[in-house]
Amino acid sequence: MKKQLIYIICLLTLRAWGQSPYIHKVYEYMPAPGQFVNELPEYEEGDTKNDMRLKAEECIADNEQILVSLGGYGGYIVFGFDHMVENKPGKYDFKIMANAFYAAANPNGEASREGGSCEPGIVMVSYDANGNGKPDDEWYELAGSEYFKSETIKKYRLTYYKPDENKVRTPDNNYPYLNDTTYIHWKSNQETQGYLYRNTFHNQSYFPLWVDADSLVFEGTKLANNYVDESGTGTYYVQYAYHWGYVDNHPNADDRSNFNIEWAVDQNGNPVQLPGIHFIKVYTAVNQYCGWLGETSTEIMGAVDLHVRGQDIFVPVFTQRIGLDYTDINLKPDETALLTATVVPVNATNTQITWKSKDIGIATVNNGYVTAIAEGTTVISAITNDGYYIAKCNVTVENVSGVESVYKPFRKVAYEGNSLYLTGFENMTCELYSINGYKLADFQCFSDHEEFRINLSQGVFILKIKNQIHNHSIKVNVLKNKL
Repeated sequence: MKKQLIYIICLLTLRAWGQSPYIHKVYEYMPAPGQFVNELPEYEEGDTKNDMRLKAEECIADNEQILVSLGGYGGYIVFGFDHMVENKPGKYDFKIMANAFYAAANPNGEASREGGSCEPGIVMVSYDANGNGKPDDEWYELAGSEYFKSETIKKYRLTYYKPDENKVRTPDNNYPYLNDTTYIHWKSNQETQGYLYRNTFHNQSYFPLWVDADSLVFEGTKLANNYVDESGTGTYYVQYAYHWGYVDNHPNADDRSNFNIEWAVDQNGNPVQLPGIHFIKVYTAVNQYCGWLGETSTEIMGAVDLHVRGQDIFVPVFTQRIGLDYTDINLKPDETALLTATVVPVNATNTQITWKSKDIGIATVNNGYVTAIAEGTTVISAITNDGYYIAKCNVTVENVSGVESVYKPFRKVAYEGNSLYLTGFENMTCELYSINGYKLADFQCFSDHEEFRINLSQGVFILKIKNQIHNHSIKVNVLKNKL
């Protein structure tokens, strides 16, 4: 019995030792039309579907790290390792390498998001439930940051029609590098249609030449467009990165190019629990054209099982949104108001915020404290450092103070004997904050005269006053126990 046990342990050890962390096999390669199709990898006359599959495999298997293009929306590749990739709770399970990068410069100096060449691809995974070693079991999408957003389209279907390579071309006279704007016709099930343009940088056919069919159909989830023409003239396009959960969306060195099997959902968006996965499918997630850059096409250059490679990386709790307690405030010069930001979820790993004023000549902001400088209007923004979610507050600075409309002569604030006295604030809610932005207390005034017990040291505090009409802040000083 002991010998048998030793044999089994040795066998398992040898099997684990023989596992490669890199892609072992490409099972299918079917790109959508695109400017790099038939080039990455290169099609040679007579190549079959299986020939192109093998060429794609030679590019990305065994850590070769040679780019393979998936073309426009829906183009895909299916690959696997020589073992099951284990699903370890709370840990990243695998990484997919591509060629995303951030722009070194951006004409939009106000842009806060990471962006450059970010061409997101959706990841699907499959567990070999029937044990036949083929990717013919159910597929599950890894629900990234955009999956549950209203602008994301599920069951999107796109049909590309094989072009006539000898047709009369229709160049764009304003952009000479676009030499055929009616090259490959496409239609979607969303009652939209258009063309994939041909450009002067790539002269080969953009339609997969090993496909005999007159059309290609792709179906899946489609993300909202992520590009912006930041130049306004068609010369500088920025493709902004989505937060997390997509291929070719962040640089390879970034942990957001890693994936967690726990993100898997079924076709109805319900989470599924998988012990691990044997097969991975990646497909281009957007249908967009970026001028001289051409169509957005996901590229892939390899993948790695992080557990086999010995990397133990925890998945953070990602920020989802941010909110401010006020969306509009009115101040007069030299007045100060405190904005309080709330990051969701409260247990997010990174809750740090960057504050910005659109016009610091009108008002400045420091850690949420807004100081009015001169008459005019500006916008104060609170931006999460994780995900770059933004909440905004409009600030109007004028000589007629909004605070004075609340602070009538019959309304008084006093502090004496460890009690805060509020007079004339009936049916109002008051919040007291330290100068550092920490909330000290909430006060609900049910009558004209209220007393609240609170021990305050000497210093500066902010009193926020709220009701259905007014939302204002008053800067108050406590000196020798007097307000």
